[in-house]
Amino acid sequence: MTQQKLAFACFTALLTVASGRASAQPSPGALAAFSSYIGRVEGHFAVQHWSPVASLGPQDEARLRRGELVVDRLTPSADSQLQGALLHDWSGTAFVPGAKAEDFQRLMENYGAYPQVFSPQVQRAQVSARQGDQFRVMLRVRQHHVITVVLDITSNVHFVRLDASHGYSISRSTNVAEIDDEHALRPDASHGFLWRINTYWSYEERDGGLYMRIESVSLTRSIPRGLGWVVGPFVESIPRESMEFTLRSVCNALRNQGGQK
Repeated sequence: MTQQKLAFACFTALLTVASGRASAQPSPGALAAFSSYIGRVEGHFAVQHWSPVASLGPQDEARLRRGELVVDRLTPSADSQLQGALLHDWSGTAFVPGAKAEDFQRLMENYGAYPQVFSPQVQRAQVSARQGDQFRVMLRVRQHHVITVVLDITSNVHFVRLDASHGYSISRSTNVAEIDDEHALRPDASHGFLWRINTYWSYEERDGGLYMRIESVSLTRSIPRGLGWVVGPFVESIPRESMEFTLRSVCNALRNQGGQK
């Protein structure tokens, strides 16, 4: 057994022992709470998507103009634990001088380039259906923190161009499969590292560049009592780290596009 597989086996064994019987799938109550939360997020997004910087203060805008990311945890404490599950809600905003709205939409719709743009996290990207600006996409995603987890995430994605300077996209996961040795685990054999994930992008061209905001809402299994010191860093850091990585990857790709013009 390789060192990676030994670490994974020990990690998942601890999970199983600590929880008595590891919950492979989210409870109906957790799914209902996630859907309710998503409804509130999308209701707010419908009002705010015109301007990704609408909620930013002058200090945040100054940070963005210096090339920094503004990342915030939005999850209310009351919603952080629900019937064996954890809900995560993070947002991140970035600014790329010289980038155009059309550059962003062209980049995000080019799924064939995702394994290069988002390497090494995205290993594979497949579009199984497309109708206009609506896509059905499968991304094979690799996450490493203590252990390495590989997931196939299938989502319905809708891109909307509001005008020449504004637009947004909505991605809702329809299936998440954990991968082991190139094979998808049965739902009852998975470990609950990720059950659901919705992603919302908005972008606005102004001030000589492009502001971009991403919000990601995900549902994972909860942390078994007594194992927060082991499991917590993995479960709680992944949403933020993934968001920062995604934003930086998009910023770099847009800068590279600008350099090639």
